[in-house]
Amino acid sequence: MCDICFSERGEKSVVETGDLLMPKFDHDGLIAAVVTDAGTGDVLMLGYMNAEALKRTIETGEAWYWSRSRQSYWKKGETSGQVQKVHQILTDCDQDALVLKVTVGGNGATCHVGYRSCFFREIDATDGSAMKLKKVEADRVYDPEDVYGKS
Repeated sequence: MCDICFSERGEKSVVETGDLLMPKFDHDGLIAAVVTDAGTGDVLMLGYMNAEALKRTIETGEAWYWSRSRQSYWKKGETSGQVQKVHQILTDCDQDALVLKVTVGGNGATCHVGYRSCFFREIDATDGSAMKLKKVEADRVYDPEDVYGKS
């Protein structure tokens, strides 16, 4: 018996409208997790979870992810203090994507390069040539070197 068990994927109607959690992980065993601010609804980041990261998140109430680059688990904020307290986890109708509504500890920033949100730039196609990126967040919340050291 497991503490947190996911149901096996069932009939389409059960997956889409039923009351059992049947997450659909991709061929790498991952599911996308869009992270939003529980108070404002602002999108903060996109992370990936495997089954164990999702279980850890549910068990602890703090966000855990699978790092595709490091091939390891990471608890958001473990180094920086920007721990994400999870208030709600939503799944879409196909159960192949998640939304985590969180509050962020520490300085309230989410992005490892110092901004509140990882989505701090927008695509600017106004000049008709090469696509540019324009900041929608003026300033960083913190200096990443102060938190993570020099890279």
